[in-house]
Amino acid sequence: MAQHFSLAACDVVGFDLDHTLCRYNLPESARLIYNSFAQFLVKEKGYDKELLTVTPEDWDFCCKGLALDLEDGNFIKLADNGTVLRASHGTKMLAPEVLAEEYGRKEWKHFMPASGMACRSGKYYFYDNYFDLPGALLCARVVDSLTKNNGQKPFDFWKDIVAGIQHNYKTSAFKENCGIYFPEIKRDPGRYLHTCPESVKKWLRQLKNAGKILMLITSSHSDYCRLLCDYILGNDFEYLFDIVITNALKPGFFSHLPSQRPFRTLENDEEQEALPSLDKPGWYSQGNAVHLYELLKKMTGKPEPKVVYFGDSMHSDIFPACHYSNWETVLILEELRGDRDGKPEDSEPLEKKGKYEGPKAKPLNRLSKKWGSFFIDSVSGLENTEDSLVYTWSCKRISAYSTIAIPSIEAIAELPLDYKFTSFSSNNSKTAGYYPNPPLVLSNDGKLTTK
Repeated sequence: MAQHFSLAACDVVGFDLDHTLCRYNLPESARLIYNSFAQFLVKEKGYDKELLTVTPEDWDFCCKGLALDLEDGNFIKLADNGTVLRASHGTKMLAPEVLAEEYGRKEWKHFMPASGMACRSGKYYFYDNYFDLPGALLCARVVDSLTKNNGQKPFDFWKDIVAGIQHNYKTSAFKENCGIYFPEIKRDPGRYLHTCPESVKKWLRQLKNAGKILMLITSSHSDYCRLLCDYILGNDFEYLFDIVITNALKPGFFSHLPSQRPFRTLENDEEQEALPSLDKPGWYSQGNAVHLYELLKKMTGKPEPKVVYFGDSMHSDIFPACHYSNWETVLILEELRGDRDGKPEDSEPLEKKGKYEGPKAKPLNRLSKKWGSFFIDSVSGLENTEDSLVYTWSCKRISAYSTIAIPSIEAIAELPLDYKFTSFSSNNSKTAGYYPNPPLVLSNDGKLTTK
C-alpha cells in the first residue's frame, strides 16, 4: 500500500544550509576546497608539489559513498551487504583478480550491518557530501605520492589532513581570514554560490504564512552562515526563520544521548554562556535535538509536533534526524540532477556559464567512469555466469532513512504544500521515494538483486 508524505501535515520544517538551502557551483567550490588542503600540505607539511596541479580528468575519481581505509590507503565502494564492489589504492583502481584476492566476497572488515555504523573512525573515513569529496581526490593523490616515493604503509598522513581542516575551517578562521577557503568566498561569493531562485524564497514565505515553524540547523559557524544567507536569500533572511542554530556539530546534535551539548547564546558571532534549556525562538549555537524538541512542543502547543528536516548528508543530517529524533527526512541528492539520460539538468544558471570556466572538469554529481553508479553496481559472477546487479550501501541507506529524496528544493518549490509525495516506506520500496523520478539506473528494478 502506498504511503504518502505531505508538508501540510508537518508542524515544523527544518533545513541544513550548505548544499541544501545554499547550492554551490560545484566545479568551482570543489577546486577551492581541494586547493585549501593541497596548499596547506605542500607549504606547511612538506608534501610533493605535484599535489597542487589537478587536471580535469582527475575529478572523475570523486564519487560520493566511498570509504578510505586509513591504514592501507585503499578506497572502497560497498554493496548493500557490506562486500566490496570496487577498490583503488590511491587513484589506481584494483584489477578484478586483485580485488577478489584482497577482499573476496566477505564483508569489509569495518562493516557493521546495524544502523549505527559510524561514518568516521580512527580507521576509516566515509565521503558522503560535497564538502568532503575534494578531500577524497587529495587523499588518493597523497597515497599515490607516498607509495611512489617510499612505499609507505601503514599510512599516517591523516593527522596532516586533520591539521588542514583545523587551519582552514576552525571557528575563528572566518573572522581572522585564515587559510584559503573563507577569504576567497568573501572575495567573490558569486563565483561559488547560487542565489536561491525566487520560487524557493516564495515557497519559504508560503510555509511561514501557513503557520509552519521554520528552522535552520547548520554545522557552519554563525559568521559564515550569515554571509551565505545574506547572499542567497537577501539581508532580511532572519525574518524567514523562527530558530537558527549554527555550529550545531551534527551528527552529535542528534546522537549525543543522554549527555547533550547545551545551547549557547551569541553576541557578535561569539559564543556566550551555556543555557540549561531552550526557552524561546532565536539564534543559537551548538545545542541538541532533545532541548530543541521541548521548545517546539511549547511553540506548537502539541505533545508530539511533526518535524521534517531537509539535508544533503546521510551521515550528518538524514540518518541521525531519522534514527535518533524520529523526524521525517528529505534528502537533497544532486546525483538526481546529473543522472537524466546523459542530458543532465544544468547545474548552474545561464549567466554563469563560461564566466569562470577553464578546461571542462566532470561535475561532482555526474557518473564517475572509475567508480560507476552511486546507486548500483555489478558483482562479477563465477565463471560462465552473468554478472548480477546489486544496490550499493549508499543506495540502501537512502531508502532506509529518507522519507523522500529530491534533486534540489527548487524541484518541489512550486508544488502545493498539500502535495502528497510517495515515500520510501511504501511497500519498503527502494525507488518510490525519489521525486520527480527515480535515478535511471534504478528504473529497471526487476534486474536488481538484494543478496
